[in-house]
Amino acid sequence: MALQPYSIFRRGLSPIVAAAIHQGHDTRPDVECQLAIDDTARRREEDPYTAEWAQVAATQVIGVRSRFEVDLNRPRDKAVYLAPEDAWGLQVWKLPPTPISVAESLREYDAFYRAVEDLIRELLVEHDRIVVYDLHTYNHRRERTTADPATHPEVNIGTRTMDRDYWGPIVDRFIHDLRGYDFGGRKLDVRENVKFYGGHFGRWIHHVFPCRVCSIAVEFRKSFMDEWTGDVDPAAVQQIYNALQSTLSGVREELERR
Repeated sequence: MALQPYSIFRRGLSPIVAAAIHQGHDTRPDVECQLAIDDTARRREEDPYTAEWAQVAATQVIGVRSRFEVDLNRPRDKAVYLAPEDAWGLQVWKLPPTPISVAESLREYDAFYRAVEDLIRELLVEHDRIVVYDLHTYNHRRERTTADPATHPEVNIGTRTMDRDYWGPIVDRFIHDLRGYDFGGRKLDVRENVKFYGGHFGRWIHHVFPCRVCSIAVEFRKSFMDEWTGDVDPAAVQQIYNALQSTLSGVREELERR
C-alpha cells in the first residue's frame, strides 16, 4: 500500500476552518516496523471520525499520519513520543527510534506547520479574522469503567491558549449554539476547560496570528463509540456533525460584528 501524505488540505472561501490533526493512522515503514504498540491501542488514542466532522467547513486540515509517528498537537521537542510517560504509559517502541527516523518525523512536523501558516495567510487576505475548529476526541474509560461525568463533559471546549477576553463573543456564541442544539431530544453537556485547555496547535495559531485567528479546541468524549472495541453509533456520529454545523451561522455573525 502506498504511503499516504502527512496531511490533507482543502481550501474553501469561508472564514471558518476545521482541523482534525489527530485523525491519522498511517505510519512510514521505518516507524511501523519499530512500533511495539499494536494497531488497536494506536487507534484507541487517535481521534476517529474527526475528519468526517471537519467537513462542516469548506476549508479543512486533516492529519493523515498517526500521532505515534509525530504528534502535531505538541511542541516540536515533544512531538515524537520517546518514552512511555510521553504516551499515557504505553510502550510505544520495540527499540527507541533512530535519530534519522526522528529527524524525518520532525521534517513532516515542520512541513505541516509551514503549510498551515501559508493556508491561514491566504485566508486572511480575504477575511479580517478567521476561526479554527480544532476537533478532537477523548477517552473516558481508560480503566474500562465509565468515568465520572462531573469531570468528563461530553464536549470540552479548550480556550486557555487564547486571549479569552478578546475572543469571548465568538467562543460564547459557539458554546451557546452547541448547547442549544437538539441532540436526539436532549442537550449536549458542553463545558469549558474541564479536562483539556487547548494544545500546541491552538497556542501556535494564537502566537503567530494574534487578534486575527481564533482557534477553539473542541474535545468530544467518546460516548459515541466504545473506545475499547471500536464499535460506533453511526447516528451519534452524524448528530455530532449536525451539532457542529448548527454553530456555523452564529460564529460567522460574531465574526462580522467584530
